[in-house]
Amino acid sequence: MELAEAVKFIAAAIMLGSAAFGTAIGFALLGGRFLDGAARQPEMIPTLQVKMFIVAGLLDAFSAIAVAMGLYLIFA
Repeated sequence: MELAEAVKFIAAAIMLGSAAFGTAIGFALLGGRFLDGAARQPEMIPTLQVKMFIVAGLLDAFSAIAVAMGLYLIFA
């Protein structure tokens, strides 16, 4: 029984860690591409900024779902 709980905690830790790592990589790529596009076409900054925030919200939602699933594994 203790081994099953240990595996459960390890799986939850992997889920939480991968969510954080994936979000960090995603935000880094997103910010870099936004700055690259803004530097190339400064007149498009408002349009690019709106699209960047939409994608950032979707990216953050993915990590929030993974965190919720990991916490569910830990406490349920």
